Amino acid sequence: MLLAEEKDVIQTTNTGLDLDAVQELGSQRVVMVVEDDPDTLNLLKLTLRRAGMNVIGASDGKQALRKWMDANPSVVLLDLMMPEMDGWETLSQLRAISDAPIIILSALSQKDNVVRGLKEGADDYVSKPFVGDEVVARIEAALRRSGPSKPVSVLVFPDHGLSVDLQAHQVTLREQLIDLTPREFAVLEILARQHPKPVSYETLAREVWGEDNEKIRERIKWIVYLLRKKIEKDPSRPELILNKTRFGYQLASE
Repeated sequence: MLLAEEKDVIQTTNTGLDLDAVQELGSQRVVMVVEDDPDTLNLLKLTLRRAGMNVIGASDGKQALRKWMDANPSVVLLDLMMPEMDGWETLSQLRAISDAPIIILSALSQKDNVVRGLKEGADDYVSKPFVGDEVVARIEAALRRSGPSKPVSVLVFPDHGLSVDLQAHQVTLREQLIDLTPREFAVLEILARQHPKPVSYETLAREVWGEDNEKIRERIKWIVYLLRKKIEKDPSRPELILNKTRFGYQLASE
């Protein structure tokens, strides 16, 4: 629910402003707002932008996980009642890959929900309807406590149930650990880092083997064949690692 004096702010969303474009604000940290109601999402974006913060938005949990890899937000505002992947599941998934502050922003104001949210990893809990200045103050307090942002160390592809842990060199597919050789992991890591862009044979060859020639390109094809046997439901009809004819490979876009 929006406060009456804030409703006029929504009108500015019709001016063509790109609310999801991260501004060039130097070292200013990024806030991710995960909210399925477009009016509330836009209001929060504008409120935080006016407070000098960089903001990106996600309308559901899966979108939030996908955007996380590119934006590496310093703090998250998270709604609980969302379609597909609700806020509780999103909280669990985000907490598994990052220790960035997460502030729940929800109409579920009952004490049991507040306690559950804090126990399951949220750093703060704000009930709707909210006051913009309070949300800004709570974000600033969370950022002061958390310190500098850490680099993204886990790449997550929720539509495929795939996660790639860059530090532990572990791959999890549909909650099962996949045993990969160092070369297999290196190839998959490059595809994951470059997602959703395709990666050329030359790039894979030079980054994994240090040189590019026909013999190494044959090795790349063999490594991809082995990877598909381990992570594809049907290796003969790959859905994760896709061929880009006469160019290279691409990790499937959601």
